[in-house]
Amino acid sequence: MREYWNSFASLLGVLAFCQSLLQLIFPPQLRFLCLKFFNRIFHLFSSYCYFDITEIDGVNTNELYNAVQLYLSSFVSINGSRLSLTRALNSSAITFGLSNNDCIVDTFSGVTVLWEHVVIQRQSQTFSWRPLPEEKRGFTLRIKKKNKSLILDSYLDYIMERSNEIRRKNQDRLLYTNSRGGSLDSRGHPWESVPFKHPSTFDTLAMHPQKKQEIMDDLEDFANGQSFYQKTGRAWKRGYLLYGPPGTGKSSMIAAMANYLSYDIYDLELTEVHNNSELRTLLMKTSSKSIIVIEDIDCSVNLTNRKKNNKRNYCDPEVRCGSGSACGGEDGGNSITLSGLLNFTDGLWSCCGSERIFVFTTNHIEKLDPALLRSGRMDMHIYMSYCSYPALKILLKNYLGYEESDLDYHVLKELSDVVDKAEMTPADISEVLIKNRNYKQKAVTELLEAMKTRADRNFKCGSLRDKISDEEEQEKRALETPNEGSEFEEPCKEGENKEKKKS
Repeated sequence: MREYWNSFASLLGVLAFCQSLLQLIFPPQLRFLCLKFFNRIFHLFSSYCYFDITEIDGVNTNELYNAVQLYLSSFVSINGSRLSLTRALNSSAITFGLSNNDCIVDTFSGVTVLWEHVVIQRQSQTFSWRPLPEEKRGFTLRIKKKNKSLILDSYLDYIMERSNEIRRKNQDRLLYTNSRGGSLDSRGHPWESVPFKHPSTFDTLAMHPQKKQEIMDDLEDFANGQSFYQKTGRAWKRGYLLYGPPGTGKSSMIAAMANYLSYDIYDLELTEVHNNSELRTLLMKTSSKSIIVIEDIDCSVNLTNRKKNNKRNYCDPEVRCGSGSACGGEDGGNSITLSGLLNFTDGLWSCCGSERIFVFTTNHIEKLDPALLRSGRMDMHIYMSYCSYPALKILLKNYLGYEESDLDYHVLKELSDVVDKAEMTPADISEVLIKNRNYKQKAVTELLEAMKTRADRNFKCGSLRDKISDEEEQEKRALETPNEGSEFEEPCKEGENKEKKKS
């Protein structure tokens, strides 16, 4: 045994002597050149090429590195065996990532690529105004040389788009308001924001399932229609008008739309905006992938139907300036014009941004000016009606956890017979269910009694629906186009004739 160890020690000594001799014959510079030469020979005959994406490019953070890291996190949780977990600031989701020096395979357009996360300990740094991280991180992309053009032209762009989508979905959505009107803060922003935590979704929205599906399909077509809007030369925006009685779920619909598309919401309060210039400023400061909301448009400023206001014509400054004080008055009143609002939604200024949705709400569609309702400004009109039987079943499931099979057949029959006659809004029904949510059977019984009482009262006093009839007739009246020039020219001519008679 001793002889074996002596022979092994002698061999180590010979190897050390040979290593020292090689270092004397081949200095470090020559060894580096030889290594570089053999490396080039290897890559020359290799069918792969490699691309390094470092975390820091000089002194700046490499945006592509962050995009690749976020993109790989979308499927690394399924394929990876050892993962790192992170949660970014203002993010509601945990991000999976590759651990140090781990690899993962991806496929794009039928081409297979290999990603490797490379982490190297950085050498000790000298004094620097901006110290670098102790570790040098980066991704190495290995692809076949024949696929080089495809990967560099399309794959990296796809990664950037996909990472932006993931980042938007992971981030907390925000609700913006213009509480200062259109004035800017110290950072040059006219909007103030708070986290948007509304839980409303299309699953919990009390509406007929078929109607909900139509709205969801329309939103999906809009969000995926960038190429269509570019090809047709249209601004990438869409307008929705939500109208109907109070309490029918218009605000919940807006929240469901935002949660469905993962968009931010800009709640525009027109009464706080002083003029059209401030309105344009607010529009320019909104971000893409957002919903711009103007609630109760008929109550905000005077934008009502011009045909019904025969005495209030274009010659009247109050019509041109909106409700409140005169145009440009010293009292700083509201001077938003109908023309300014139309340009805000459908003019040249509406194109300063992309993928934005305008949502107007009103309880009285017949009061709105027809110019505000035409296609291109309000593309889809959604009537938020009283609670129907399909919507009632959704409310029973939301508040009581009742499925249709959990209720007695006779109770369901009574509910289905009386719900249309009762003309109760989802808000009215929700209040009854919330009050008795701990006593489910009592909640159903009390709701049925409330519906019967309301139905009897409507029968005695005359149905509200008989007065307004159905939604198609209501919208038809609102969309009646006045004769060209009649609301402007005739009153002005009458004023001129009166002046001539006086003179």
